[in-house]
Amino acid sequence: MNNEISNHNTFLSSFYKYKYILTEGAIVERLKKEYNIKLNEEIMHAGLIYNDKKATVLRNIYMEYIETSEKYELPIMLMTPTRRANKTRISNSSYYDKNVIKDNVDFLKDIREKYPSHKNKIYIGGLMGCKGDAYNYEEALSEEESYRFHHWQAKEFESSKVDYLFAGIMPEIFEATGMAKAMESTNIPYIISFMIRRNGALLDGTTINDAISAIDLATDRKPLGYMVNCVHPNILSEALLEDANRTNLVKERFLGIQANASPLEPEELDNLTTIKSDSPIDLTLSIEKLHNKDKIKIIGGCCGTDNRHIEEFARKIKKWM
Repeated sequence: MNNEISNHNTFLSSFYKYKYILTEGAIVERLKKEYNIKLNEEIMHAGLIYNDKKATVLRNIYMEYIETSEKYELPIMLMTPTRRANKTRISNSSYYDKNVIKDNVDFLKDIREKYPSHKNKIYIGGLMGCKGDAYNYEEALSEEESYRFHHWQAKEFESSKVDYLFAGIMPEIFEATGMAKAMESTNIPYIISFMIRRNGALLDGTTINDAISAIDLATDRKPLGYMVNCVHPNILSEALLEDANRTNLVKERFLGIQANASPLEPEELDNLTTIKSDSPIDLTLSIEKLHNKDKIKIIGGCCGTDNRHIEEFARKIKKWM
C-alpha cells in the first residue's frame, strides 16, 4: 500500500474513531494584526513559505495549535494556507514559477515531523476556496465552471498526498457543488464548509439542509460531512433551529464549526478593520451551548481567535470525553 492511500486511511480511521477533532484557529488575521505581515494580493499567505523570516512566523502559529492538541491529547486537522492559491491566482502572482501547492503541503509535513509522538494525530488538509469573494455569492461560478476551475487544485493536492481536502467559506450552492465534484475526482476524503447567516441559509438563500441534500445527490463519493466557518457559534445555533434545518439529514451530516469570535453577520464582517471579539471563555461557552443542542465533532477557530481560544476549546472537549 502506498503512502498516499495509507495517509488517507489513517485520517479516515481517526475521523471515525475519535468523538472530537480539533482544528486550527485563525492564521491570516493573526499574521496581519499580530505580526503586521503584508500578504500577497493574489495568493495571500501561501507565499510566505518562500521567505525565511515570514515562514518562521507562520510555522510558529501552526506549532502553537499543534502543541495545544498534543497537550490535551486530541487529534488536530491543520490546513494549508492555500484558500486563494488556485491556478489563476498563482499564475498571476510573483510565485508563478513555484510549485505552490506541493511546497505548502511539504511545509506542513515538515512541521508535523517535529512531533514524533503526536504526528499520527496531526492531519494535513488541502484548503480550497471559492474563486471570488466569499462574502459575495453573486460572484460564484456555475456548477460546471466550478468543477473545471477547481479541478486543477484538487489534483495538485492529490499528487501532494494530503490527508484530506477542505472547501472553506463557501457562500453559494452551485460553486460548492462543482467544488465537491472536483474533490470527488480525487481519492481523498473531503469536507465542505459553508458561509451562512443566522436565518439558516447560505448567502444565496439555500438552506443548510438543502445544500447538504444537493451536494450529496450530486456526488457518488460524498463529502465526509459539512461544516461552517467564519461564523459565530450563536449564529450557527440560530441557523440550526430554523425549521428547514431541523432534519435528520442535518443531524447526520453536519460536523462542526471553525468559529468566528465576532457575533456579526457576514456582510457586517466584510472589510472591517476592527472587530469586537468574544474572549476565549465566552466563545467557548457559546461553543458548549451549541454542542449541547447540536452535537458537533470538529471544533476550531476562525477570525478573532488565537491559541488562547483553541486551548479553551481543547480544555472543554476533554471534559466532554
